[in-house]
Amino acid sequence: MRETALPRNDPAQYDDLADQWWQPAGGFAALHWLAASRAEHIPPASGSALLVDLACGGGLMAPHAARLGYRHVGVDLGFEGLRTARAHGVLPVRGSVLAVPLADGCADVVVAGEILEHVEDDVAVLAECARLLRPGGVLVVDALAATRIGRFLMVTVAERLPGGPPPGIHDPALFVDRARLLAAADRLGLELRLVGLRPSLRDAVAWRLGRRDSVRMRPIRSTAVVFAGYGRKR
Repeated sequence: MRETALPRNDPAQYDDLADQWWQPAGGFAALHWLAASRAEHIPPASGSALLVDLACGGGLMAPHAARLGYRHVGVDLGFEGLRTARAHGVLPVRGSVLAVPLADGCADVVVAGEILEHVEDDVAVLAECARLLRPGGVLVVDALAATRIGRFLMVTVAERLPGGPPPGIHDPALFVDRARLLAAADRLGLELRLVGLRPSLRDAVAWRLGRRDSVRMRPIRSTAVVFAGYGRKR
């Protein structure tokens, strides 16, 4: 255990929490909920279709990608996360989401979940998504919005709640400007629509009481806190 706290958004935090990736009530509980939500917007694979999972962590998209019939490649910088992802059937690729070591147009689906708010240049990540996708390919992203209420709820409040993000995992200065993201998507040839997300309150109570293993994410109109982006490459 570290004697001093790491700075906010330090990737080493993921190595410290590596044993919790697949614990339904662990520090990454909400990431399980988001992975299931992403899968609802991915069509079943046709043939040997490829899903590229950026910042895959411990591979929480693995059961969903397998169920939908995709070959699943996970890209991440963290060795411990990639080792865990590989144990769950993900083909691991160590690399940066800002310069993914995969070929142009290789992916039928790109998932960029909970990564845009962890990088200095979220538009550069979006550009990599566009580069990797074949024409007509599907893009699924989710992120935290750069709003006052978003920062308050996801840092001040959520870091103190069961199922919320581990303390210090986010730097609110990196939260995502939605208008800039949509403008960049259009320039990059991506048709992208944004939808707000929140956990089902009923499910969250049942999960907290040990009566559910997971919590469903519900779509809402407001994208001011947690939002998802669903789209295709033109």
